Amino acid sequence: MKILVINGPNLNLLGTRENDIYGTMTLDDINASIEKLAKELNVEVTISQSNHEGEIVDLIHNSKDYAALVINPAAYTHTSVAIRDAISAVDIPAIEIHISNIYKREEFRHKSLISSVAHGQISGFGPESYLLGLRAAVTIANAKKGHS
Repeated sequence: MKILVINGPNLNLLGTRENDIYGTMTLDDINASIEKLAKELNVEVTISQSNHEGEIVDLIHNSKDYAALVINPAAYTHTSVAIRDAISAVDIPAIEIHISNIYKREEFRHKSLISSVAHGQISGFGPESYLLGLRAAVTIANAKKGHS
């Protein structure tokens, strides 16, 4: 089983930006923890990060070989109809994740354009949100295939 993990804009700066909100782990640290868990779960992961909306849309469009998508759309959560529509257009379950609890932050962050097309949303657990998202993606992909 293959799972696609997509990170949105500014997540390449993790570990150096707003540590009080995002913590001190770098994206490389988080990716290593995702890869470790993927190995334990016996799944293959492809991890990408882009600051460009169109690149993220292209990744989603080209995800037909994946069983599920774990996406941290970052700031695009609140602004990107294009990413929302791309997720809606593909036939794979998407798990929306966030490091911070977006509902405890600025009011404009309380609205997710992605949540209505995601299978579910995980937010507020720091880097652990990625691992919870990966576990959820595997469970949902297995259920979709008729496994338990």
